[in-house]
Amino acid sequence: MTATTTNETTFTIDPGKQELFISREFDAPVTLLWRAYTDPDLVFQWLGPRELTAEVDVYDVRPGGSWRYVSVDPSGGRYGFHGVFHDVTPNERIIQTFEFEGLPESGHVLLETALFEALPNNRSRVVSHSVFQSVEDRDGMVASGMSEGVLDGYSRLDELLASLS
Repeated sequence: MTATTTNETTFTIDPGKQELFISREFDAPVTLLWRAYTDPDLVFQWLGPRELTAEVDVYDVRPGGSWRYVSVDPSGGRYGFHGVFHDVTPNERIIQTFEFEGLPESGHVLLETALFEALPNNRSRVVSHSVFQSVEDRDGMVASGMSEGVLDGYSRLDELLASLS
């Protein structure tokens, strides 16, 4: 199923800052959007680029809970990611860390806050705020093609939400 949407994904990436914002509206109620973000059986149906599959080690959505998964590309390349949930307020907010395991040195942890908002007409919005350890870390993530992965993931999320409605 392919969902058609006119919802724009907005990236705010100001030069010289250690942060970025991503905002997106969805044609689904906030409770359904929340479920798609927190139910591991749903999250890994839409997270990331379409050509990658996810192998989930843990996805324990609660304050102090952890998460880890490995994305696998079509040629068998493996990319691990992990983090810890710091705050989980249903239908409102998730605060978590995010770390890509493929960097040669550790310490490139970023803090992500996702805010969920109910909108009129059974619609919703999520605004993600990511704070990096340095401007270089932020710029490296942006240069890695992050925006294409986000756009593809949100397109897949539109499809998933339409199938669950």
